[in-house]
Amino acid sequence: MTQSRHAPDPLDAIRIGDKKAFDLFFLRHYSILCGYAGQFVATDDAEEIVQDVMVWLWENRDNIVIQTTLIQYLFRSVRNKCINHIHKERLKEKVFHSLSIHQETLFDDPDCYVVEELSRKIEESLNGLPESYREAFILSRIDGKTYNEIASLLQVSSKTIDYRIQQALKILRVQLKDYLPLLLPFL
Repeated sequence: MTQSRHAPDPLDAIRIGDKKAFDLFFLRHYSILCGYAGQFVATDDAEEIVQDVMVWLWENRDNIVIQTTLIQYLFRSVRNKCINHIHKERLKEKVFHSLSIHQETLFDDPDCYVVEELSRKIEESLNGLPESYREAFILSRIDGKTYNEIASLLQVSSKTIDYRIQQALKILRVQLKDYLPLLLPFL
């Protein structure tokens, strides 16, 4: 009977702080993860997302709990970060478009600082929402999905989606009260 030799789990080595094991793992998987992320976002963004995920892995190696393989976990993490990036970009575009229309009546060109500040405030407020409220709100207001589509996607009733979005709107109206005239198309 021959004894099979399994390659050591890279996560075990990374968990104990083996920088060489991490560097080797990074070099081995960086390109494929960038290629995967590139299916969702621009190449520069894909590279930044993969680097962020890998840095996060290294910085959180002591506390990370993975129920799949490390590479499956990283693919899922990269996909989720790409989706978040896409949502942020869509939000910025909508805010910029809304401000452009609003400010056309006041000025000839939109104030980019207002766009950045407002985008940051909206992003902070969205990130502060409970996960279920945020998810329903983004799918509705940013992705343009109907309540029934969201309900089907999240496997809950459309009344639950309505409740979550209404609660998100209440919270956002309070947190973004200073910007309400500019945000009426969203809220």
